Amino acid sequence: MLTILGFAMIATFLVLIMTKKMSPIAALVLIPALFCVAVGQGAKLGDYVIDGVGNLAPTAAMLMFAIVYFGVMIDVGLFDPIVRGILRFCKADPMRIVVGTAVLAAIVSLDGDGSTTFMITVSAMYPLYKRLKMSLVVMTGVAATANGVMNTLPWGGPTARAATALKLDASEIFIPMIPALAVGLLAVFLLSYVLGLRERKRLGMLTLDEALVREPEQETVLAGAGTGAVGGDRLRKGSAASGSADLTQDGDEEGKDGDEEGKDGDEEEFKGLDPNRSTLRPKLYWFNAGLTVALLTAMIMELMPIPVLFLLGAALALTVNFPHMPDQRARIAAHADNVLNVSGMVFAAAVFTGVLTGTGMVENMADWVVGAVPDAMGPHMAIVTGLLSLPLTYFMSNDGFYFGVVPVLAEAGAAHGVSPLEIARASLAGQALHMSSPLVPAVYVLVGMAKVEFGDHTRFTVKWAVLTSLVVLGAGILFGTI
Repeated sequence: MLTILGFAMIATFLVLIMTKKMSPIAALVLIPALFCVAVGQGAKLGDYVIDGVGNLAPTAAMLMFAIVYFGVMIDVGLFDPIVRGILRFCKADPMRIVVGTAVLAAIVSLDGDGSTTFMITVSAMYPLYKRLKMSLVVMTGVAATANGVMNTLPWGGPTARAATALKLDASEIFIPMIPALAVGLLAVFLLSYVLGLRERKRLGMLTLDEALVREPEQETVLAGAGTGAVGGDRLRKGSAASGSADLTQDGDEEGKDGDEEGKDGDEEEFKGLDPNRSTLRPKLYWFNAGLTVALLTAMIMELMPIPVLFLLGAALALTVNFPHMPDQRARIAAHADNVLNVSGMVFAAAVFTGVLTGTGMVENMADWVVGAVPDAMGPHMAIVTGLLSLPLTYFMSNDGFYFGVVPVLAEAGAAHGVSPLEIARASLAGQALHMSSPLVPAVYVLVGMAKVEFGDHTRFTVKWAVLTSLVVLGAGILFGTI
């Protein structure tokens, strides 16, 4: 019964947010609360929620101060040269910008932290997407998928968990998987190229000067992507005025999802490229750059807990860049919306994970899935593990999968002569999809900063992330590491 209710709870949550019948925060809180009562454990709901909140509190604290820190860095102009450099390199070509998003996300993912990756990527790329009327779900989808592949780095988490759970050396798991993961990353770049071509077909191309000097009042957000409304003809170079006729249904949705915020947000959206905004601190540029590099270095070297590092970094950045109290309060207030949105989502997710774990649903779901594997598949347990990693890492945390499910799969495989190393490597295949799971706090940073509905991101990204995961699994089989 717990198995059925567990799957039903997850399915209900996904349907409600993807159809936009409920907001993610409301669904993350109310759906598990109702199912907790349904399984007869309503009296323990408070304990489950407190446990979940306790587990995610450090993550929420880290995100709060990290958003303030990177928000201040955007305000003072740290990322302006990056944005302008990318724009010059991309020549205002949507295809190059989408590929640039994938490359940037992959490079920044080397720090091993998804939240930081998304904050830096969105900070740099968001003004470009808004200025060129590009689809924001394309940005979030490409960034999440690229980060998912790179999340398999030994210091990223999954590889270390697999090594710990199966008592293996992390290097023995990761190094043989490098060719397969490289193919997966190439698949992400190819995907970004294809999506970029679709964006180029939808929007056409601007010249560099047009992209940089258009007046704010011309930046009116399109009501429907590619329809030629609101000065659409002025935005296009070499594309037909009736470009919307060439769009696929997905293209229409993506454009609409990316451009539906409206006029009121335009001044906020384009300030990243405004060379005259009052918050710029050009004389402190190298201080801010050095502080950011030092912060990321300390995080990679694990000198202090990440929440403490970002707390100190945010306090120092505010004090140095805005020494007057009214200015500091103004900067904090300017980013309060993002802080509340993301941290609120994390605490709401704590209710979901707390109920899922506390009621025993996760454990029963995992046992059912493992038990459903036919005995005849025993010799192919590594491939089975790779395939199961897609849904299981999406519907449960990495801790639950690697410490609860993978050891059972490894034991089943060992009975048929399958090496635990093969099981461990195969278990990494689903990480491209995992990074868009509603149970991953970092994804709320991504959609929150990009001002994208979580349901829209999920509907767009899941199919591409599944494809990328299957490419990694297939490449691992082809290279003989799985």
